[in-house]
Amino acid sequence: MQQISDKVLQFRKAVSVVFKKLRIENTDASISKFAREFDLDRGNLSRIERGKLSCGLMIAWKVAEASNVKFSDFAKLLEEELGEDFKLIDE
Repeated sequence: MQQISDKVLQFRKAVSVVFKKLRIENTDASISKFAREFDLDRGNLSRIERGKLSCGLMIAWKVAEASNVKFSDFAKLLEEELGEDFKLIDE
C-alpha cells in the first residue's frame, strides 16, 4: 500500500473543512439531503468531509455550485484554509 504524504493529508483536511463549511453555512442540509439533492454519493461525500478521501475537480465544482459559491471563491477559501506557505510540491 502506498504511503500518503503529510501534504496530501493536509490538503484533504483543508478540503474537508471547506466542504463542510459550505454545506452547513450555505445550505444547512445534512450530508444525506445534500448528496441526494445534488446527485452526489453520500458515502464519498462523508469520507471527503472527514478527510479520508480525496476528491476530484468535478466533485469540488459540484459542491461549490450546490452551495451557491463560484468555484474561484471555493479555491480562495481552500487557499485561506491551507495558509499562504502551503505548497503541495516541493521546489
